[in-house]
Amino acid sequence: MSETTPDPRPSTSRKRTSKRTPKKAPASVLAQTQGAVKPAAKAKSESTSKSQDDSKPTRKKTTRKKRDLKKSAEKPEAEASVSEPKPAKTAGDSPSEKAERKPGGKTDKKWEEIFAGKSFADIGLRNTVRKALDDLGFKSPTKIQAEMVPLVLAGKDVLGQSRTGSGKTAAFGLPVINNCIRALPFQAVILAPTRELAIQITDELRSFAKYTPLKMVTVYGGQKIDTQAKSLSKNPEIIVATPGRYMDMIGRGYLNQDNIRFVVLDEVDRMLDIGFRDDIRKILSGIKGDHQTVFVSATISPEIESLGRAFMKKDAERLETVGGSLTVSLVDQYYFTVEPWDKSRLLRHVIKKEQPELALVFCRMKRTVDKITDGLSRAGINAAAIHGDLPQGKRNRIMEQLHAGELHILVASDLAARGLDVDGITHVINFDLPEDPEIYVHRIGRTARAGRGGVAFSFVSPDQGDLLTQVEQLANTHVPARTYDDFKPGPLPADVEEQRSREKQRREALTSKNRYKSAAPEVPAPKEKVDASKFPGGVVPTKLPPRRMGGKISRGR
Repeated sequence: MSETTPDPRPSTSRKRTSKRTPKKAPASVLAQTQGAVKPAAKAKSESTSKSQDDSKPTRKKTTRKKRDLKKSAEKPEAEASVSEPKPAKTAGDSPSEKAERKPGGKTDKKWEEIFAGKSFADIGLRNTVRKALDDLGFKSPTKIQAEMVPLVLAGKDVLGQSRTGSGKTAAFGLPVINNCIRALPFQAVILAPTRELAIQITDELRSFAKYTPLKMVTVYGGQKIDTQAKSLSKNPEIIVATPGRYMDMIGRGYLNQDNIRFVVLDEVDRMLDIGFRDDIRKILSGIKGDHQTVFVSATISPEIESLGRAFMKKDAERLETVGGSLTVSLVDQYYFTVEPWDKSRLLRHVIKKEQPELALVFCRMKRTVDKITDGLSRAGINAAAIHGDLPQGKRNRIMEQLHAGELHILVASDLAARGLDVDGITHVINFDLPEDPEIYVHRIGRTARAGRGGVAFSFVSPDQGDLLTQVEQLANTHVPARTYDDFKPGPLPADVEEQRSREKQRREALTSKNRYKSAAPEVPAPKEKVDASKFPGGVVPTKLPPRRMGGKISRGR
């Protein structure tokens, strides 16, 4: 059995730099939005989980659909009628009822902190946009969306502040899509600090613009110029870019700012931290036509506000929402303290213990993705890998397996996981904790879709305590530790022991060569009586000078 310890930290001391009341944080997804919440979803999930524990099906030979049919056939009719949850009402619900609906029927204050109690029709979005939101299962806007969308629709410049996971992308993306004019190229530019976030934003916007003719292109460093130039030649209406590559494409003549009507800067605080301050000023000062400017950030410092207002209209609005994070609220988050060489064994142990219906395992590097997938397959676990070097045909086959319910573990890199449209992910496992806490929130946002709960596990090595603390500070939550009594750490690998021994010897060698720290040798006692008259002033030295040349003689040139 597993035990959950409420506050044990990694064996290495982790410096706590902020005072927060520890709280259980279901945490996860919808990093950019809100959830369609059906009370029956959680009950049905619990019923399915319970029946799986009783029957313990073999994963490799049975798909989820076939397993469910088999279980329903084996249940007595009376038992099935008791355990089957009643379907949630949809058609007859009023907008207020939809807004107040909580996952699993919960009516806690946390849910009320996130949503504004309105529908998307109430905030002025047109039918094509609302239809896409309905397909995604989104029924009620979060607080930042309910406040920002009407202002942007009305043509206002906005400084918006809201915490990560509260739906900021939809807050600026929905009104931009709503107000864009068809076939007017380069009319909206959205700047993001990193290419990962830029790709994430584009994926979200495409899902919102599903029923519109709008085209959008991501422009970022690391991809071939010719590839992006070809996409830009199709005259997309919306450009999502990192500042450096955006300026590069303007300089090369592939982009222009003549038609710009909307400028959005997402995660402004991070862009300034990275050093994009001068680039932002140059980009904004180069836009001459009438346009709207929107700054969105988790924090708005006086510097950010001063920068924004320098390029905004005088009546620009500042929004500060205190609503909670939907991602953090819906996902149960835990971490395991584990040495790097024990991670693979722990991953297999977690999978066998938790029996996830569908788990997404995140790794930093492509070679780690392949190595982990091979290890899981050898252990008899149904797993597949997906990363940037994977041929498109193989990627398509993996996606078909996912949608058919024939795959239970997907190991992926961050970039390869962008754009994955997969429902039913119950667990997210951070095999490698990301260096950027924002990426952590986007990762765990892959589970708990449509308002359902999810679970996120993170493998934290003893030297990553500070990184975990940064994640907690960003998400404003406490991540408790998780341990398994039947999992024992393995012995120190020979190569690691050898490396540590070499490092120790290197440090000792450096210390011994330090002429300032080495002890001065004593002067040997003279065998005969010393004639003091041979020394200046008759003073006979009894020890060597404290600082010496160390055998080196300076040669003047």
